[in-house]
Amino acid sequence: MATDAEALPAGGDKKQNEALVITASSLGTVFEWYDFYLYGLLATALSHHFFAGVNETTGFILALMAFAAGFAVRPFGALVFGRVGDIVGRKNTFLVTMAIMGLSTFAVGFLPGYDTIGIAAPIILMVLRLLQGLAIGGEYGGAAVYIAEHAPPGKRGFYTSFIQTTAMLGLILASSFVVGLRTFMDAETFNAWGWRLPFIFSILLLGVTLWIRLQLEESPVFQRMKAAGATSKAPLKEAFGEWRNLKLVLIALFGAVAGQAVIGFAAHLYPLFYLERVAKVDGATANFLVATALLLIIPSFVFFGWLSDRIGRKPIMMTACVIAVFVYFPAYKALVAAANPAMAAAVERAPVRVIAHGGECSFQFDPIGKNTFDRTSCDIAKSYLAKNGVNYANVEAPAGTTASVRIGERTIAVPDPAGLDDAARGAVVVAFGAEAKAALDAAGYPDKADPAAVNKLKVIGILCIFGILATMVYGPLAALLVELFPARIRYSSLSLPYHIGNGWIGGFMPTIGFAMVAATGNIYQGLWYAVVIAAITAVVGILFLPETYKRDIEA
Repeated sequence: MATDAEALPAGGDKKQNEALVITASSLGTVFEWYDFYLYGLLATALSHHFFAGVNETTGFILALMAFAAGFAVRPFGALVFGRVGDIVGRKNTFLVTMAIMGLSTFAVGFLPGYDTIGIAAPIILMVLRLLQGLAIGGEYGGAAVYIAEHAPPGKRGFYTSFIQTTAMLGLILASSFVVGLRTFMDAETFNAWGWRLPFIFSILLLGVTLWIRLQLEESPVFQRMKAAGATSKAPLKEAFGEWRNLKLVLIALFGAVAGQAVIGFAAHLYPLFYLERVAKVDGATANFLVATALLLIIPSFVFFGWLSDRIGRKPIMMTACVIAVFVYFPAYKALVAAANPAMAAAVERAPVRVIAHGGECSFQFDPIGKNTFDRTSCDIAKSYLAKNGVNYANVEAPAGTTASVRIGERTIAVPDPAGLDDAARGAVVVAFGAEAKAALDAAGYPDKADPAAVNKLKVIGILCIFGILATMVYGPLAALLVELFPARIRYSSLSLPYHIGNGWIGGFMPTIGFAMVAATGNIYQGLWYAVVIAAITAVVGILFLPETYKRDIEA
C-alpha cells in the first residue's frame, strides 16, 4: 500500500504544483458560493419579481424557499456526482458540476418575471435552482478530496482550510457587487433591473474558473488506484450498503456536519436576513456589516485548519458546537440592541402581547397566497404584527374571547370580523392597522432602523463572534471528512453527509427560522433550530466521532 509521502505528484516543482491545486480548487469554489449566495442576498427582489400575488411576509418566505430548493436537491447531486467522481475521477467531475452551476445562475439574469410570463416565472426559477443544487452536490466533495489527496502528511487541515475560506469570499464578492449596485443606482432602478446584473456577470467568472481548472491534473491517489485496478465498481453500494461504512456516514452527519451547517448559516446568511427583516436595517448597510465581519474572520479558517493538524479535528469542532448552544440567544439579543437600539428599547419598555384563544389563530404563513388572515380577530392582530416585524408574546384567553393587543400599558381591542362582508371586513382591518400603528409609534417602535443610531462596530464585533465559531467547525471539516472514509469510496461517502447537513439541515435554516418567527411572533424563536442541532452534534460528536488527523488517506 502506498504511503502518504508517496501521495504527492511526481516530478515538477512541488510548491508550484501545490499552489496551483489550492488556487484552482479554491477559486472555483469561490465562484460556486458567489452564485449560491446571490439568491439569498437578493431574496427581497426575487420575491417581488417572481412571487407576486401574496403578502409581503409570505413572498419573502417563498423567495427563501426558492433559495432553499437548491439546497434540498444537493444530497441527490452528491449521490450522482459522488459516484461519478469515485469511478471516473475527481477532476472531470467537478469541471462538469461547475459548468452546470454557472450556466443555471447566468440564466436567472434573463428570466422574465411573474408580470411577464405568469406562473412560469417561479417554476423556471425553481428549475434553475434545482439544477444548481444538483451540481453543487458534486462540487464541494470534488474540491475537498482533490486538495487533500495532494496534501503532504501533517498539512491536510491547513491545505483544505483554504477551500473553507471560499464560502466567505464568495459571500463577500456577491455582497460587494450588490452593495455597489445599490450605492450607484437609485432603489427604483435596482429593483426594476439592476438586481439582474450580478447574475449576468457570473458568466465571466465561470469562464475564468473553468480555464483555471483545466490546467489541473487528476488526483495522484486516484491515478494510482486506477492504475492498480483498485477503484470501486459500485461506490454507492459500498458506501451506504455496508454497515461499517454507513455507520461512519451517520456519525459524520450527526456528529460533525449538522452542527457545522447551522453554525455556518448562523454566521453569514441568517444574520443578514435577521438584520434586514427583524432589526429593519437597510439592505446596503446590512450587507456591508456582514461582509466586513466575514472579511475580518477569514484568516481564522486557515488558523483552525492549521491547528487541527497539531491537536486534532474533533476538539476544535466540538468546542464550537458547545459554545454556540450557550451564546446564540444572548448574542442575537445584543445584535438587535446594537443594530436598532430604538426597537430594543421599545421591546423592553412596552412589550407587545396578543391576548387570544389559540384555537382561533392561524399559522401566519400562506404559501399559495389565498389566505388574507382576516377571518378572526386573532388573525387580524397577528397578521398586522407579523407583516410589520413586531415582536410579540402570546397570552392564552378563553374560547370565544375577542382578541386584543396590549402594547405596554395600552390595550387595543381587535374588531371581530365574523358576519361582515368583504368590504366591511377590509375596512375594520384598515382601521385596526391605523390604531395599532399609532400605538406602536407612541411606544417608540421604529418603522426602520435609524442609520445614524446603528452601532456598526458593535454589530461587526458580534458578527465576528458568530464567524469565529463558524471557522472552528469549517476549518478542520474537509480534512476530517476526507480522512474518515476509504479512498475508493471517499467522494461518494463524504459528499452525501456534507450535503444532507448543509443542504437540508443548514440550507433550510433561514426558511424554517423565519417561519417560526412569523408563527410565534417571537423574533428569537428561530434560533432554537440552530441551538438544538448544535447540541445534538456536540453530544454525538463527543461520544462517537473518531479522531482522524493522523490517518493514512490512501488506506
